Amino acid sequence: MACELLGCHNEGLCILPCFATRMLTELFLTGLARFMSGASVRWVDCQPDTCQRVYYANHSSHIDMLIVRAALPRDVRELTRPIAAKDYWSKGWIRPHIAKAYNAMLIDRKSVKVHQSPIDIMLSEMGDKYSVILFPEGGRTDGDQVGQFKSGLYYLSKKRPELELVPVYLHNMGRVLPRDEYLPIPLLSSVTFGAPIWLESGEAKNDFLARARQAILDLSPIDDDE
Repeated sequence: MACELLGCHNEGLCILPCFATRMLTELFLTGLARFMSGASVRWVDCQPDTCQRVYYANHSSHIDMLIVRAALPRDVRELTRPIAAKDYWSKGWIRPHIAKAYNAMLIDRKSVKVHQSPIDIMLSEMGDKYSVILFPEGGRTDGDQVGQFKSGLYYLSKKRPELELVPVYLHNMGRVLPRDEYLPIPLLSSVTFGAPIWLESGEAKNDFLARARQAILDLSPIDDDE
């Protein structure tokens, strides 16, 4: 697929290997995401690390995936895979190339099988190597509030309780690329990474999800939940 970007249909004769093309595409998209969002990055009671983590963030724009990953240092970025909806990121021509460049983990939300749940697929793809970026609200909000979390983060943590769960607050992203718009509007925004949390032994699902959501709200420069 990457070779086709260069108009080459014979990968053996391609001037640039596919992995190099993907790397260049990823670097270009990362730079573009940083430029268009103007995002400042803060780490609060947390530091970048290559250990296995789950970065979970509020979600109001299709470029959130790009912004969170672009905010990570390069060595961490290379070991971090965004989790994205297959029905959106597999459509058209440009979206699949972006997903491939970012090594995204595409999850089919419309085909959930008893013996192959999205959580099992994520864990299999993560192995003991990759961190992931996910959006536990399950879909985009209007950006004014952080929606209630779906249960996926809880079940992921229940199966891998040792994973660090790092809350990420994205500020102003819904205005950079408003809903139903296709061209980003350059605006100042911010990405704030908070202190990791873990699922506590015996913690009820609803209590955990409320605590995880509050960890994101606590990073907000304003009270978005009013």
